[in-house]
Amino acid sequence: MDMRAIIMGLAFALMWSSAFTSARIIVADAPPMTALALRFVISGVMAMGLAALMGQKIRLTRAQWISVVVFGVCQNALYLGLNFIAMQTIEAGFASIIASTMPLIVGVLGWLVFRDRLPWLAVAGLVVGFVGVALIMGSRISGGVDMYGLALCVIAAVALAIATLSVRGASGGGNLLMIVGLQMLVGALTLAPFAAALEPFEVNWNGKLLAAFAYTTLVPGLAATWVWFELVQRIGAVRAATFHFLNPFFGVAIAAVLLGERLGWLDVLGVAIVTAGILAVQLAKQKPMKPVTADQVAS
Repeated sequence: MDMRAIIMGLAFALMWSSAFTSARIIVADAPPMTALALRFVISGVMAMGLAALMGQKIRLTRAQWISVVVFGVCQNALYLGLNFIAMQTIEAGFASIIASTMPLIVGVLGWLVFRDRLPWLAVAGLVVGFVGVALIMGSRISGGVDMYGLALCVIAAVALAIATLSVRGASGGGNLLMIVGLQMLVGALTLAPFAAALEPFEVNWNGKLLAAFAYTTLVPGLAATWVWFELVQRIGAVRAATFHFLNPFFGVAIAAVLLGERLGWLDVLGVAIVTAGILAVQLAKQKPMKPVTADQVAS
């Protein structure tokens, strides 16, 4: 990786991890599913507008339409929707730790369902990562964490892992920003009926809520997605995914600074262990680069 790719990767991880803190602020004053559906509508329309300006059309391959529907439902409606609901009772830092286990869950499901061969480093990373998760969960459960919110976060992480495995190889063919916009609209359409039926529209309008909503829509919603695709195009999906190992650290750090969430020493130790596990799994996926020969240098 060159320095630009490293900066892009750090920026992506920082923006992506900050979404849990801004979501925690939003759900304190607004109904979670309604707020998220509205965010998807705004982000989706903006993404599709930018895609149209770039010459992208709504002409997708069959694999791309599968990606739109699966990710729109599983990633946007289920993963983010369940996390928004859970953060009414779960701290943002804890939710970000559970969500960051997605690469570990993908590794386990890939081995169980698709019989993916796992290098020893990946196996070690999975074991270490889940040990760290167990350590954090044990500490939080003994401290009286809301079990309903915890269950929603776990289901959300599994839903995103299943979506990731379901559309392997379905992202080719261009029109990536248009696909992102369509996925967001699918998420909004999925959430809207549940929000209308289950949530009273009670909003405590204030500057903090509006700022958090605008930030969530523009930064994790659009900017992080844009940076991610640019990073994947620059260094490839496997190497870009390595930056996900920073999400547990950034997630708890941002929540601690902005929301004043306290961390015990077991939380800190658990985050370090989970981070190491995710990094090991991601590094195990990378293929070693072929050495450059003298003839190639000369040419």
